[in-house]
Amino acid sequence: MFGNYITIPHLLIFVPLIAGLIAFLIKDESKVKAWSLFAAIVTLGVSVAGIYFSKNNDLSGLTFGYEWLKYLGASFAVSLDGVGRILTLLTGLSFPIIFIATNNSSYKNPHLFYGLMLLSLAGLMGVFVATDCLLFYFFWELALIPVYFLCSRWGGEKRIQATFKFFIYTFAGSLLMLIGIIYTYLQTGPTAFAPHSFALSAFQNVLLQPAQQQWLFWLFFVAFAIKMPIFPFHTWQPDTYEQSPTAVTMVLSGIMVKMGLFGVIRWLLPIFPAAVLQYDNIVIGLCVIGIIYASLIAIRQDDLKRLVAYSSIAHIGLMCASLFSAKQLAIEGVMIQMFNHGINIIGLWIVIELIERQLGIRKISQLGGIANKAPILTISLVVIALANIALPLTNSFIGEFLMFAGLYQFNVWYTVVAGISIILAAIYTLNMVQKVFYGEVNTLTVATQEIAFSEKAILAVIIVAIFLVGLFPQPLLQLTNESVAFLLTKLK
Repeated sequence: MFGNYITIPHLLIFVPLIAGLIAFLIKDESKVKAWSLFAAIVTLGVSVAGIYFSKNNDLSGLTFGYEWLKYLGASFAVSLDGVGRILTLLTGLSFPIIFIATNNSSYKNPHLFYGLMLLSLAGLMGVFVATDCLLFYFFWELALIPVYFLCSRWGGEKRIQATFKFFIYTFAGSLLMLIGIIYTYLQTGPTAFAPHSFALSAFQNVLLQPAQQQWLFWLFFVAFAIKMPIFPFHTWQPDTYEQSPTAVTMVLSGIMVKMGLFGVIRWLLPIFPAAVLQYDNIVIGLCVIGIIYASLIAIRQDDLKRLVAYSSIAHIGLMCASLFSAKQLAIEGVMIQMFNHGINIIGLWIVIELIERQLGIRKISQLGGIANKAPILTISLVVIALANIALPLTNSFIGEFLMFAGLYQFNVWYTVVAGISIILAAIYTLNMVQKVFYGEVNTLTVATQEIAFSEKAILAVIIVAIFLVGLFPQPLLQLTNESVAFLLTKLK
C-alpha cells in the first residue's frame, strides 16, 4: 500500500516532524495555526488508517525496520501493535482539539510555539511505535525537549522553578533508564553484524537471572513512575501543570503521562517478569497510597489547575496498580482507560482555559454563577465531570469497572482502599462544579459570555467521544487483544 519504505508508523512520525520544521518558518500568526492544524488532522487521518488496515489484516504498512546503527545492533524499527494503535489514535485526536482550543494571542512568536508542539507530537508518535530500545529512548527524549522549552518560554510567573524541577526529575529518570538499557543490551545475543541487539524481541527474550532483574526493574520503573507520575515521584507534576501554558498542560496530562504506562506495558513487564512478581505488592501499595493522597489533596484545592492535576495523579495511580496486578480484566481496563482518561482530562483543561481566558482567574473561591451566563459551557463541563468520576454510560465507567474487577482478583484490600477514591472523586468534582458554575454571579463572573461556535464544536467532539466509547467500548477493547494476550503470556 505504501511501498517498501513508507509505512503508517513512518508517516505518524515524519508528517508532524516535517510540518513542525516548516512551522518555524511561517511568521504569520493565522497561517501558522492553520498549517499546524492541517498537519495534526493529517496525522489523525494516518492513525485512523492504521486501525483500518489492522482490522482488514493488511499489516504490510504497519511494520518496518532497517539497519540504523548496524554495528551496534540498532535499527530504525517501527510497528503498530494493539496498545500502539490506541495511543497513536489518542495522540492524533488530541492535537487537533488542542490546536483549535488554543488562543493565538496568548503566545508571542506563535511560529515557535506551534513548531515545538508539532515536534513534541512527532516524538510522542515515535515513542508509541518504536520497536528498538535505542530508538525508543531517542524518541522518549525528543518528546520531552520541546515541552521543556514550551513551559519555560510561555509558562506562568513561576515557570522557571517549575520547569527546572520538571527537567531534573525527568532527566534523572531518563539517565537511570539509559543505564538499564545499556546493561540489558549487553546481555542480548549477537546479530549478523553486531555482538548485541537493541531490538524489542531481543530485549523481551533476554535471559536475566532473578537477581539481575531485581535491580534493573527499578532503573526502568523509576523512569516510568516519574513520567506517570506515581507517588512519591509526583511532586513535579502539580507545579508544572499549574505553570505551563494550558495547551502544553493538555499534552502533558492527556498524552505524556501515557508514556510511562506504555513503557511499563511495552518494556518493563515483558522483560522483567520475575521482578514484577516480586515487587508487585510494593508498587501497587505505592499506587494505592498515591490514589488516596492525591484525592484528599484535590478536595482541598482552590486552584482549578491544581485540582485537575491531583485528580490525574489518582486516575493514573489506579491504572498503574491495575497493570501490576497482572490480571486480564485489569490490563484490558488499563488499555481502554488510557484513551478515556486522555479525552476527559483534555476536556477539563479546555473548560478551565475558557474560564481563565474570559475572566483571568481560576480560583474556585472567586468564581460562581457561570451557568447563568454560559449554559452550553456548563452543560459541557457537567458531562465531562461525570465522565471523570466514571458515571455509567460514560467512557470511563467500563475502564474503571474492569480495573477494579482485576484488582479485586489480585487483592481484596487493595481494591477496598482504592475504591474509596470513587467517593473522594465525586466529592471534589461535584464540589468544583457547584462552586464554579452554580449559585449567584459575582462582580468577577458577571462578565462571563457564552463560548464561541468553534469552542462549542470542540467540546461537542469530546462529549460525543465520551458517550460513544461509553456505549460501544468493544471496538477499542478488540484493538488491544493481542497486546493483552502477549503480556499475560510473559507474566505467567
